[in-house]
Amino acid sequence: MRKWIPFLLLLFLLAGCTASNKQKNSYRQISMDEAVTMMEEESGYIILDVRTPEEFSERHITDAINIPNEMIGTEEIQELPDKEQLIFVYCRSGNRSRQASGKLVELGYTNIVEIGGINDWAGDTVSEQ
Repeated sequence: MRKWIPFLLLLFLLAGCTASNKQKNSYRQISMDEAVTMMEEESGYIILDVRTPEEFSERHITDAINIPNEMIGTEEIQELPDKEQLIFVYCRSGNRSRQASGKLVELGYTNIVEIGGINDWAGDTVSEQ
């Protein structure tokens, strides 16, 4: 039995390290209602729309910037220089925003909040058409 104690301790330590690494390399998901509340309480954040430029011009959240999900890859993003800045990410329904949020985390961004899709946004929007 004593032979197993060091092995079990090592196993628990390794499992703990894996869990903490996953926590660091993730993003938060919140509802649009929670996002509105957070935006009222926070400052200095970016609202990132990851839809196509055409979708963005039709209707987007006020003050949002547009970087399509397909453009987020392995290279640095000039429009997002501060990797610790709070960034709210949305798309149309939530699928692309989850993908983009994961890619941003892989690029080293540490304060990503995925808020779903503009379909659920009740606040002000802008149209460029």
